Amino acid sequence: GWEKPYAGTVTREGVNRVGWVFQNPYGVAERTALDHVVFPLLAKGMRRKEAEPKALEAMGLFDLEYAADRRFSDLSGGEAQRLMLARAVCSKPDMLLVDEPTAQLDTRTAHSVSHVLNNLSGQGMIVLVATHDPDTRDACDRVLDLADYAPGGSKSQEPELEE
Repeated sequence: GWEKPYAGTVTREGVNRVGWVFQNPYGVAERTALDHVVFPLLAKGMRRKEAEPKALEAMGLFDLEYAADRRFSDLSGGEAQRLMLARAVCSKPDMLLVDEPTAQLDTRTAHSVSHVLNNLSGQGMIVLVATHDPDTRDACDRVLDLADYAPGGSKSQEPELEE
């Protein structure tokens, strides 16, 4: 709702909560990785004692359980990027917007992250990924290449999703 579409309309049905994960991870340097992931659960009113196992489970999706007690400032770029994904998952969004989720990851870890995001989409969460990485693109169920639909681009009709 921040920008008016170039053409057509955007309708958001059944999406009440939107989560964001930016390409460049941000966090509080002195707080632990677990503090970052548990935060959305605490914000929903959960007690820390019941929130921590759920946060650790989300961290486990991204192979980060080992880093729970490490300070954010001590994490590598790839660890911090995966940490932000785990935090977003804990917020239980209906739609998750993710910018370049594998940009700072090695090939094996990138494949794992793409697999987790695909699984989340299979569990009812809408996962929208912006990427330049062909392997991440290949892990997606549907692909919309925005370059084909830019003003003055080669296609004039509304975009169709590749299945």
